[in-house]
Amino acid sequence: MSSPLFVAEVSSNHHRDLERCFRFIDTAAAVGCGAVKFQLFRVEELFAPEVLAKSHVLRARKAWELPVEFLSPLAERCRKQGIQFSCTPFYLQAVEELLPYVDFYKIASYELLWNDLLRACAATGKPVVLSTGMATLDEIGGAVETLRTAGCKDLTLLHCVSGYPAPPKECNLAAIETIRSRFGCPVGWSDHSVSPAVIQRAVHYWKASAVEFHLDLEGEGEEFATGHCWLPDGIKAVITDVSIALSADGTGEKVPTPVELPDREWRADPSDGLRPFLHVRNEWNG
Repeated sequence: MSSPLFVAEVSSNHHRDLERCFRFIDTAAAVGCGAVKFQLFRVEELFAPEVLAKSHVLRARKAWELPVEFLSPLAERCRKQGIQFSCTPFYLQAVEELLPYVDFYKIASYELLWNDLLRACAATGKPVVLSTGMATLDEIGGAVETLRTAGCKDLTLLHCVSGYPAPPKECNLAAIETIRSRFGCPVGWSDHSVSPAVIQRAVHYWKASAVEFHLDLEGEGEEFATGHCWLPDGIKAVITDVSIALSADGTGEKVPTPVELPDREWRADPSDGLRPFLHVRNEWNG
């Protein structure tokens, strides 16, 4: 099994600060990620007006919006760091705004039923990653059909539990195989558990092809207090452990490994059961 693609989700932790965004990209690369993901939304196009009118909390999320003018420098920074740049569009125009910059589109669980957005992303011809939190298999099936019919040829689904955080006992990682078997495409894990054990299980047992996780730099991001964001040292240890564990699989061929070769001559000789082999003892006596 090849190593999964680790994707650092910046979400709303960027503080609308370009230098802080650069630090997220640099940190994602440093901890071993292959991609970083931002979100492009406009509060007025994310929530219905009657809801915004009654919720100061939702209106305050205006301060979480990523400026469109950040997209080009963010994509360039990712290229310099050798990792992929992705972003989630939350309004239709965002698909076009992202087109020159993203390596793949990420569609959030909350937008899984919005066929117009699915079609717009698929029509670009770029890879699409779709999270499936809260969805039934039939709902996922409808989204997959919409994407494929609209031209998506490179689709990855992410099993996701849209709890912030998600208790490990509710992560239902076995659904990774259920989704993979049903739709015949790569399936990864979108993590909200902040549990090393959950990610290890998703990768090593359920063969998750990708792992997306929410990242904060130092615990000062807007979403950190909710409890679903990883800090750099924690996720770096997980990614390192995954890499080490996968490297331990080997080829499966049962032959002496290089580290064993020096001791092969020091096994018990078949003639008398003593170590090392007789010819080695003879050399010692010679």
